Amino acid sequence: MSNMKQRLSEIQQLTKRLKSEYPNETDAFLGFLQKAEAGEALSLHVKELINVGLAVAAQCEWCIAFHVEQAIAAGASRQEIIEAGFMAVIMHGGPAYMYMTPLYDALDEWLPEES
Repeated sequence: MSNMKQRLSEIQQLTKRLKSEYPNETDAFLGFLQKAEAGEALSLHVKELINVGLAVAAQCEWCIAFHVEQAIAAGASRQEIIEAGFMAVIMHGGPAYMYMTPLYDALDEWLPEES
């Protein structure tokens, strides 16, 4: 299994475990996510590009894997995803710049370079 697909698998395993051991807390968190993402002013495409940038700024490989996959599913291009990552670099500097590496890993896995 590739690194980014492994990260997604780890998210699923964590969520399953937390739902089993801490159902109230986990359900509350997941419910909050659904409510927070339900707004209609921004498209899912734009929301996922924002989430990509935030994932890079947060230096979270699991978040990067998840949101790159979701951004692609929402129709984002490779270039849009890279630009979203660079927005994190603008705000978070060198550490975010380094996390462009897992961003490229995720893109290379799910969306090979466009010609």
